[in-house]
Amino acid sequence: MDAFDRIMELSREGLYCAQIMVQLALDAEGKENPELVQAVRGLCGGFAWSGGPCGALSGGVCFLSLLAGGLEPDERIKLIGEFHDWFRARTAQYGGENCENIERGDPQNMVTICPGVIMDSYEKCVELLEERGLA
Repeated sequence: MDAFDRIMELSREGLYCAQIMVQLALDAEGKENPELVQAVRGLCGGFAWSGGPCGALSGGVCFLSLLAGGLEPDERIKLIGEFHDWFRARTAQYGGENCENIERGDPQNMVTICPGVIMDSYEKCVELLEERGLA
């Protein structure tokens, strides 16, 4: 199964953006941690559906933190900063990195826009890890 199919499968199972990113990180390590996946639900929808920072962003930070634990602290900070800069550029077309910008008040955009943002975020996280020999 490719990554996009896995994202859609997780979505059908009831997971949202940040949860999907964390589950993909767990998948990469062959691990299961349903409590962790449940814990990050509060990051979905821009912090508990408040329209704040996109869960693909916060979930991507969790993804990188889970898989880049071997890096020195300053390298982890740089890694996460690179992801955030990329995410800001990726979501500029929507007017910002917050869910309220991306969804634009239309819940249908969770179906039409969000899967692509999650997929692109996953691919960027993998790319950043590969650049450091961690994936």
